Amino acid sequence: MAEITLENLAHSYLPRPARPEDFALKELNHVWQDGAAYALLGASGCGKSTLLNIISGLLIPSQGRILFDGQDVTTAPTAERNIAQVFQFPVVYDTMTVRDNLAFPLRNRGRPEAYVAERVNQIAAMIGMEHMLDRKARGLTADAKQKISLGRGMVRKDVNALLFDEPLTVIDPHMKWELRTQLKKLHHDFGHTMIYVTHDQTEALTFADKVVVMHDGRVVQIGTPEELFDRPAHTFVGYFIGSPGMNLLPAEVSGREARVPGGVTPLAAFYPALSGKVQLGVRPEHLRLSETEGLSVTIRRIEDVGRHRIVRAELEGHDLNIIAPEDQVIGAGMTRVVLDPARVNIYADDWRVDAA
Repeated sequence: MAEITLENLAHSYLPRPARPEDFALKELNHVWQDGAAYALLGASGCGKSTLLNIISGLLIPSQGRILFDGQDVTTAPTAERNIAQVFQFPVVYDTMTVRDNLAFPLRNRGRPEAYVAERVNQIAAMIGMEHMLDRKARGLTADAKQKISLGRGMVRKDVNALLFDEPLTVIDPHMKWELRTQLKKLHHDFGHTMIYVTHDQTEALTFADKVVVMHDGRVVQIGTPEELFDRPAHTFVGYFIGSPGMNLLPAEVSGREARVPGGVTPLAAFYPALSGKVQLGVRPEHLRLSETEGLSVTIRRIEDVGRHRIVRAELEGHDLNIIAPEDQVIGAGMTRVVLDPARVNIYADDWRVDAA
């Protein structure tokens, strides 16, 4: 395992980048802790695969350095970094059996055959392919081949890091859950440094100790799932995490009050005078329908999703999502909404503002 340090790291695919928007990955400084499990989460094109490929050695960054346990590996080839990488689409040797595909990384490093056989059997059980070990890879389904790729990435215990680039894209939903569980167990048992790229918040939040949220080539927040949900550092995090995401309303903040469309709502803390684009952010879970208090809303529809109901409402022309308990009776007169002051976040130019 290794501690991975990113020092003044940035990358552009242009020969002479001059502006911030020329960079696919904007400047980043961070230390990935030895033995931790990280998820790189963001929409397509946000820079997460670029960052992963720099860590793996498939890309040399335009600027900055990458260090493994303090050793500069910025220009070192992938083979010298002692990592395992699993890509979005399966990479297998079609002429080999499943057994030989899984064994290849170990045999390539001269491990004893008894150890190879034991480890291959363990990994085959983990990915549910014990009964297919003697089948040729050619002719297997795409998800079976991807399971082989995952297994080959996990078969070595001595790697500095395990890197996964959207590895469950072609896997069926039930097997995704199984493999995520197995990856968590692998991390718990062996303590590999793991970095997992995904656009799926469920995958990220269930897999990682810390989630790295990326937007427009920039890391906008690194935190635990709880931190991302309760205190999004950027409006994109609030919008992207959660289903539905955070409600965002234009606001004028003054001390312990915020004026939003439709009226004034109290805040749990005092805020200084703010300039720029000021917004109030509140999760749908932290809104409550009422007949007598709060802001007047128009309810457009109610969606029952089993565990709760999502109330789609409108506040002075702004969409507002409210999560109501499954057993709550929503009467015709419940046309007002109350915001929980303790769970409100304030943003200026998209970045969260701390109370004074």
